[in-house]
Amino acid sequence: MVSGQAVRKPITGISSMATRQVLAELAGAYERSSGQPVVIESVGGVDAARRVQDGEPFDIVVLAAEALDRLAAASRIDPASRVDLARSGIAIAVAAGQPRPDIRTEAALRDAILGARSIGYSTGPSGTHLTRLFERWGIADLIAARIVQAPPGVPVGALVARGDVALGFQQLSELIHLPGIDVVGALPPEIQSTTVFAAAVCTAANQREAAQALLSFLTSREADCAKSGNGMEPV
Repeated sequence: MVSGQAVRKPITGISSMATRQVLAELAGAYERSSGQPVVIESVGGVDAARRVQDGEPFDIVVLAAEALDRLAAASRIDPASRVDLARSGIAIAVAAGQPRPDIRTEAALRDAILGARSIGYSTGPSGTHLTRLFERWGIADLIAARIVQAPPGVPVGALVARGDVALGFQQLSELIHLPGIDVVGALPPEIQSTTVFAAAVCTAANQREAAQALLSFLTSREADCAKSGNGMEPV
């Protein structure tokens, strides 16, 4: 107990790894300005969705919009509380100091993938997009033995940094601050896939009003700089 003030119970949340850095920064800023503690756990998106689906008592959840659609259909979030936070595209990384392949066009990227020793992607939206892209190009079977899929919660960039993967694909927000890698750039515009990350109050929330106030801050203009600085585009 602080003199004359009750210690506030933290707002709790869960998110995918794609928004880990930006949420940590914004949660700290909100706590400093409001005095309201915020604790957000970031795990693999598949695990985060499962835990909300299983009824764990989080106040908010932040995931790709499609994952929130499924949680809304299962009555695990309050649809009226849902807000879009940021957009993120897919980027490509190599180990620090390694030659950077030409990725300026779809054809150049396809050639880079065909020539890569190994290719890594995640279990999230970026991985799904890459899988479909390889199938459309007709190279899925050709490169299958060289594909490394990062386990949920493990950054593809970490596999690139330690040499397990030569060419890594993931949301820019998940690659931008990782040591040991160089971000080559984004997918060419004609094959880029942008994921919208959204947030909502969980139906199992213990602090609905406080959670809604946090979401208002996360969508405010004050939050834009943190989003941009972490490789995301404010919505």
